[in-house]
Amino acid sequence: MRLGNVTGRLQSVAIAQILLFCQKLAVIDDPFGIVGRTFANQVIFLTDQPPERLSAMPRALRGAAAGAAALAILLFAGLLVDRWPFDWDRAILTGLRAHAQSRGLMRAAVDITALGSVPVLVLMVGAAALLLAARGWWLMAGVTVASGISGGAVVTLVKQGVSRARPDLVPHWVDVSNASFPSGHAAGSAMVYLTLAALATQVTRHRRVRHAIVAMAVLLVGAIGVSRVYLGVHWPSDVAAGWCFGTLWALGWWWATAAIRASWPNMRE
Repeated sequence: MRLGNVTGRLQSVAIAQILLFCQKLAVIDDPFGIVGRTFANQVIFLTDQPPERLSAMPRALRGAAAGAAALAILLFAGLLVDRWPFDWDRAILTGLRAHAQSRGLMRAAVDITALGSVPVLVLMVGAAALLLAARGWWLMAGVTVASGISGGAVVTLVKQGVSRARPDLVPHWVDVSNASFPSGHAAGSAMVYLTLAALATQVTRHRRVRHAIVAMAVLLVGAIGVSRVYLGVHWPSDVAAGWCFGTLWALGWWWATAAIRASWPNMRE
């Protein structure tokens, strides 16, 4: 642990002890010690470092992995007994356009889908990598960049290999040019946002914070995928496949990072 980090923790503990001492002298009317303990928790949280032992994978991330694996199995089974687009592809796509069509929703979908675009995801990965590197967490910075670049390359190769046509049942509300399967927005957002969420869970001991981070990432990834179907540019199975790949890719990198940090303690920061 660096000298600056040690100093920061000592200062936090010292301030907390001063508050508790003042409380005992009745300078602060706090009979239950709430002020001192709360302030101590907050300052230690602000100077929190990666835990000495890796926290277990959050329950929400385990659920996302299980859901992605189950969905992948269902998609594969569907291909064995049917051909795409599936009947439920058509039903969902036309149903959304028939029963949930409005200018307000369209504008919202356009804004949400932009969060999964390549420029935004590149900015997110770059900003996160710079912040991690500035904090001294070089391993996490490298993993973030490597996960995004390698995952994007795999999605591009799959698109070119499958060459599935875009839906033509409803008008497209945004411009698209490449193949449909898998959804690059769904896969890319899952890879980037879930990777960032997974890495963030490794640098905080607070269970509720970890769960909140994962929940926000899952909701964001889900909204981006739904927006692609609503805008008419993807079959639902495109989005489902993108979610599966991106989620499993992100959690695979989580596992790799955890394994490296466990094997080489000197690389934990």
